[in-house]
Amino acid sequence: MLEVQQTLVHEDVLSENFVCNLDKCKGACCVEGDSGAPLEMSELKILEDIYPHVKPYMTDIGIATIERTGTWVKDFEGDYTTPCVDDNKECAYVMWENGISKCAIERAYLDGKIHWKKPISCHLYPIRVTAYPEFDVLNYDRWHICKPACSFGKELKIPVYRFLKEPLIRKYGEEWYTELETSVEGPEATI
Repeated sequence: MLEVQQTLVHEDVLSENFVCNLDKCKGACCVEGDSGAPLEMSELKILEDIYPHVKPYMTDIGIATIERTGTWVKDFEGDYTTPCVDDNKECAYVMWENGISKCAIERAYLDGKIHWKKPISCHLYPIRVTAYPEFDVLNYDRWHICKPACSFGKELKIPVYRFLKEPLIRKYGEEWYTELETSVEGPEATI
């Protein structure tokens, strides 16, 4: 583990390669799993506020799910997550483009309808953050559906932390990322 400010970063985040390859995986991480995307407490109100702007991008079944359950739910472990449709697989905020699942929240953001990209847990994936009162632990989550991303990352020689530079800065700030980068690559590394 590498200590960076108030975080512990698992060595796999630094050494493993990863670059999403949506043409291969078809966005499976948005439609597979045993619950929705983890949410931070601060994101619950954001989802409530942006829903009217995201709704036009969503599928009918996603809208029906939100109308029935709300913009967020507590999962079987008592954690806040995005709601899922049907059998707790597909996120209610999924939209489809050319057979690839994408995020309706992110599409609304890219279209300038909202100023929030998507839940930070989605933006940070495949990093999963475990928050403790004094520090966060950043772990690399291995999932078989991401094999194309691992292969693509290896081909491009891009480690997880480099691929996730933008969301890591969003979560922890540029100073944190610079410290991480310097710890891994040496003082000549630049943001």
